[in-house]
Amino acid sequence: MSSDLTTLPNGFRIVTETMPGLASAAVGVWITAGSRHERPEENGVAHFLEHMAFKGTERRSALRIAEEIEDVGGYINAYTSRETTAYYARVLAEDVPLALDVVSDIVLNPVFDPKEIETERHVILQEIGQALDTPDDIIFDWLQEAAYPGQAMGRTILGPAETVARLGGADLRGFVGRHYRPGRMILAAAGAVDHDRVVAAAQAIFGGLEAAAEDGPEPARWQGGERREVKDLEQVHFAMGFAGPGYRDADFHTAQVYATALGGGMSSRLFQKIREERGLCYSIHAQSGSHDDTGMITIYAGTSAEEIGELAALTMDEMARAAGDMTEAEVARARAQMRAGLLMGLESPSGRAERLARLVAIWGRVPDLAEAIARIDAVGRDAVRDFGARLVAGGQPALALYGPAGAAPGLGALRARLAG
Repeated sequence: MSSDLTTLPNGFRIVTETMPGLASAAVGVWITAGSRHERPEENGVAHFLEHMAFKGTERRSALRIAEEIEDVGGYINAYTSRETTAYYARVLAEDVPLALDVVSDIVLNPVFDPKEIETERHVILQEIGQALDTPDDIIFDWLQEAAYPGQAMGRTILGPAETVARLGGADLRGFVGRHYRPGRMILAAAGAVDHDRVVAAAQAIFGGLEAAAEDGPEPARWQGGERREVKDLEQVHFAMGFAGPGYRDADFHTAQVYATALGGGMSSRLFQKIREERGLCYSIHAQSGSHDDTGMITIYAGTSAEEIGELAALTMDEMARAAGDMTEAEVARARAQMRAGLLMGLESPSGRAERLARLVAIWGRVPDLAEAIARIDAVGRDAVRDFGARLVAGGQPALALYGPAGAAPGLGALRARLAG
């Protein structure tokens, strides 16, 4: 399977990949603008906008948006991240034109009815409240804030309740006007699709949009720091972050292999040492996340107040040890996990369409799958050890603690333990 990419004169991009044998397709519009593109006083507006897209357009009511897709057995959804807002649908092959029409309608023609804004504001405030009541969810927002204090990259996607309570139609329209431009839009489709037909439909719908100059987001500046929220919970939730590579960094794949070997599965060092050998937690994991110009290696676990000190110390010990004795077998296993995850994700039209959009946003093209696998396979043990050593010896990490964390070790103590 190979992808096709077409760019319209106004900068709007269309990328598709036909998957023979499938009877369905995923189609969506990805906008390369998310929460890090917001101004401080409008934090949460990108996510609010995503909600409002489903509350009615010039041609469809909120109910009709849902009915038109569900009447043909499909589904429609959206999400907001720090760098992207996506609107997408999954339908049978014959309903791809309908899905494209509905998705483009909610992106281009939302009406922002004042009554619906108030209704959805209450929904989002409930969503914020739910997140605050979910420790293993909110702690990652706090970790992000500790890593990038006072910056767009450090602000939450949902936004603070007090800001969401003030947002109105003018804020929504302002964000659309600044960021929902053709040069920031990517139409991605995968499955039972024909590239030329999708391009023709996209030309008719999006070709008339006026190109405009686009400002980039505020550059991210990793600073690191600590946030501790003491609350009477059953567990202390522990999250620690280290400055990692961005998407285009030479260390991107090395960081992923390192994080997978360290805490990416049941065979990983952290899982085996801290859960299996010591029984200090139910789950512990590490991951590498990247953005356009920055990234983070994150470690998360939950444990009792009595055992948080031992868990945190052992985590630092394993990181220090991995920098010197990561084995060939561990690195090979991590590479295999990454290859399998990549290939399994491509068996879904939705996963494939999202990958197409993400790669076009990053590289302006879709690298061949063999190229992606070759980059993973090129990561060797010595590169992983070197990356681990630089991580251990690097700058200020970020730490977030939530729960009965009054006696938990602080960032200074953990850094000292990491340094040996």
